[in-house]
Amino acid sequence: MLSRRRVLTLGAALPLSRAAEMQAAEPAPFPNSPAYGSASLDGTWEFRLDPHNEGLGAKWQQAGSEPGAWRDITVPHTWQIEPENADYMGVAWYRRPFHVGAGWDKGAVRIEFEAVFHTATVWVNGVEAGRHTGMGYTAFTIDATPHLRPAGHNMLTVRVENTFSETMLPRGRSSDWAHDGGIYRPVRLIFTPQAFIETVAADADPDLSANVAALHVTATIRNTGASEWSGQAQFHVFDDATGIELPLGLAASPVKVGAGRTSVLPLPAAMVRNPILWHFDHPYLYRLRVDLSNGHAYETTFGIRKIEIRGTAFYLNGEAVRLMGVERMAGSNPEFGMAEPATWIEHDHADMKELNCVYSRVHWPQDRRTLDWCDRHGILIQTEVPTWGSATFKDNGPETSPALMNNGLVQLREMIARDRNHPCIFSWGVCNEVDGQNPPAYAFAKRMYEESKRLDPRRLVSYASHSLRKTPEKDVSGVMDYVMWNEYYGSWTAGDPEQMARNLDEIHKAFPGKPIVISEYGYCACTADRPEGDARRITILRDHDAVFRANPFVAGLIFFDYNDYRTHVGDRGTGAMKQRVHGVVDVYGARKPSWEALRSEASPLEEIRISGNPAALAVSCRNRDSVPAYTLRGYQLRAVAYGYGNIPVERITVPLATLAPGESLRASLKLTQPGITHIQLDILRPTGFSARTAVWMP
Repeated sequence: MLSRRRVLTLGAALPLSRAAEMQAAEPAPFPNSPAYGSASLDGTWEFRLDPHNEGLGAKWQQAGSEPGAWRDITVPHTWQIEPENADYMGVAWYRRPFHVGAGWDKGAVRIEFEAVFHTATVWVNGVEAGRHTGMGYTAFTIDATPHLRPAGHNMLTVRVENTFSETMLPRGRSSDWAHDGGIYRPVRLIFTPQAFIETVAADADPDLSANVAALHVTATIRNTGASEWSGQAQFHVFDDATGIELPLGLAASPVKVGAGRTSVLPLPAAMVRNPILWHFDHPYLYRLRVDLSNGHAYETTFGIRKIEIRGTAFYLNGEAVRLMGVERMAGSNPEFGMAEPATWIEHDHADMKELNCVYSRVHWPQDRRTLDWCDRHGILIQTEVPTWGSATFKDNGPETSPALMNNGLVQLREMIARDRNHPCIFSWGVCNEVDGQNPPAYAFAKRMYEESKRLDPRRLVSYASHSLRKTPEKDVSGVMDYVMWNEYYGSWTAGDPEQMARNLDEIHKAFPGKPIVISEYGYCACTADRPEGDARRITILRDHDAVFRANPFVAGLIFFDYNDYRTHVGDRGTGAMKQRVHGVVDVYGARKPSWEALRSEASPLEEIRISGNPAALAVSCRNRDSVPAYTLRGYQLRAVAYGYGNIPVERITVPLATLAPGESLRASLKLTQPGITHIQLDILRPTGFSARTAVWMP
């Protein structure tokens, strides 16, 4: 339910010494109440594998157990990148000390795990404090308050399991990505009053004709105290970049929460006048702060934007858009696995923006830092419950397995609860390639669709289908808001672009009133008869794009995929390098020739033409009128001139007029430096990323 939560940060990460020194450690404590906040628990932990599953019987959760068998690692962590443990699927243990200062007994102390794959049991001072079972991609919080020691020195222990399971999603070995075990996303300690805000939902509905937006805020308030809490709640909205508060003039609302209870409180609606709308080229954010009268505050960011379907088209803020991008498979760098640092997340997504990616999807709920980046730099994304593959519902009979249905619903609820405020979330995905004409798969997807709409009725919902080649009208795609098709003619599916075009027409006839998104297409060198050949990847990209562009009901394209990716079913490499070769970059991010081809195909600008000489340079460009197609606002033309020795000697940047799909424009440039050997011209997005590049040479 949050896109970016900020509370008072208290010092650096809490340090860890060896087991014999743990009680002597003095990490930075929380200050006395009522100063509430959070502290990172990332950094050094102790770790050990448990291949014989003996830890519970040996009481490894108790401090001091076999200190010599533990070793230091750094959380976020996955053991799957360690050469000796790359293929280990089983149980492992983590532990570290932490310290809370005076005043903790007047409040609530929680531990938030952004994700543990896939099952975690958590102990505080040897007492079980909570479990999170069979849900490896969603965040969870453990209440540590009842188990804390008055002296302030405490031990946190986590038992982690990543064995393949038939009762969770992804089911068994059905999925095609790395099942990296561990505490692989950040962890933090949170100190609040006994009555605190657990989550906040912000829904902004813009009225485009009146230039206003209705803001609806709902706060979930929990009271861990032994008596009823009464107080007030109020929210404020700020420009996130400047910190200037919007003059909403809202009064505080009374709140009562019973002892040990949770209350969902809708706050008075606010009207934002002259809102600045979020767009992938103009990713403008607001910051929302909800205050309780006991001193607790909760912050999140949100964007104001309107996504609609009209007929077979997507509309963003009232304008038709045909979107294009690429999917990234997280956890694929063998140096990090799923425990990706922020620097690598930023690296890959910046590279995707250089690829002109404005629309993406992913197979599982993402790291919060990924969604924050997409919010701030402009990538629309569908994030999904990890229901992957037709084997998910194998042997289910005519109805969905109750265990899988429940697991899917819980993962969906946790995903939406944490991520719904992100303006980058285009739609919720409920499953991928499950054989949507199979009765249990159909029932599962339909139930997940209904629950998504109940939880977040304003957002679109879909699923990626690979079962539309025959009798598409029977597929559960018809239940969804729009159709997503994983199309692999010439790769996973035999056939050519002409056969694909006929199949596409059949799908449109089955669902004539729905947009179609090609949710995957590309080339995988994943079998002996399909050796790696990047030229083949480029050919499929261009030939299939030509078919898609000829059909106006195709509203979006997502090329699969950005990177060669680590997977337990990989056919190339070994250990942490086991992978599928499917991307336009390799697992270390090195670009292949197909990277440039995809960048050109995904550009909204069909071409740049240059004539003349540096003293009188004429530049013309044309905006595409087919996918990808959207109005260009705030774009600039930048020319950088180079002299002998490839030295940049002059730069000119000129603003470009607004360019609707299908329109062209001309610009004139005059460069003055002598000896210019070549000029690089870039059309720059308002976010600073280049949308297309051309080079003038004499």
